[in-house]
Amino acid sequence: MEALFGFLVMIAVLLLVGVPVAKILGKAGYSRWLVILYFVPLVNLVMLWVFAFGDWPALRGRAGAST
Repeated sequence: MEALFGFLVMIAVLLLVGVPVAKILGKAGYSRWLVILYFVPLVNLVMLWVFAFGDWPALRGRAGAST
């Protein structure tokens, strides 16, 4: 019974966190498949910094996009 509860919690976290992160990645111009890296320890921290300080593909070519 505990294993089933743990599995349901894991599915809920994947949906509650993964879906919005995938949507944000898509709007920023990145592949939505990068959401998989969000659930890998330490890789998610590196990707957070790359995402925060890198140039977003969706903003390339716009005047005044880089700050």
